[in-house]
Amino acid sequence: MSFRRISILAAVALLFCTVAVTTARAQSPTVSDFTLKNAANAEVALSSYAQKKAVVVVFVNPACAFSKLYQNRLNELKARYSGRGVEFLFINVPINLEASAADTDAEKLKVKTAGTGLAYLTDEDHRASTLLGATKTPEAFLLVPTSNGFAVRYKGAIDDNAQVESYVKDQYLAQALDNILAGKPAGVADKRAAGCLIKKF
Repeated sequence: MSFRRISILAAVALLFCTVAVTTARAQSPTVSDFTLKNAANAEVALSSYAQKKAVVVVFVNPACAFSKLYQNRLNELKARYSGRGVEFLFINVPINLEASAADTDAEKLKVKTAGTGLAYLTDEDHRASTLLGATKTPEAFLLVPTSNGFAVRYKGAIDDNAQVESYVKDQYLAQALDNILAGKPAGVADKRAAGCLIKKF
C-alpha cells in the first residue's frame, strides 16, 4: 500500500472521528449554572440540585393555550417522578403576543402558584432560556448532573399530542426519564415542541 493511500485513509479516519465526537457533543451539551427567582423572590440555583438524579426544566406561560393544555400532565409527571430523585423546575417566560406592551411588565411575569400545584419560577435575565435554547411554551429539557454542570439528555415536546391528552401515544419526556433512571441512554434526544413562541429581548 502506497504512502499516499495510507495518508488518505488516515485523513478519512480522522475526519470520521472528528464528526463522531462533534455529534456526541451536540447531542449532549453541558449547561452551566443559572439562577431563577421563586414566588417569594428568593434565588433558586440550578447547581443546588446537583445531588438529584435528574432535573426537568419546563418553560411555560399561563397565557399560552398550549401551556394550559399541559397543566394536568405536568402535575402528573411531577407526582410520578419527584419521589424517584427528579426535580421539576417550571419557568414562566413571556410569549410573543402582538398587543402586549403590558406583557413585558416584570411584575406580571412573576406568576404565583394558582391552583395548578406548580411552583412557577422566573428567569429574569433570560439566562436559562438562552443557555438551553428554549423557543416555545411548553418546552421541556431533561438535565442530568455531571462533574462540570448538567448534560442535556432530552429537549422538546412533552408528548405527541398537545391538544388531546387521551390521544397521546408517545410520552417523550416520560420515556426519556424512565431510560435515564434505569441507567440507559435517554433514547430520542430531541422532539420538536408545539406551543407559543417565547418572546426574545
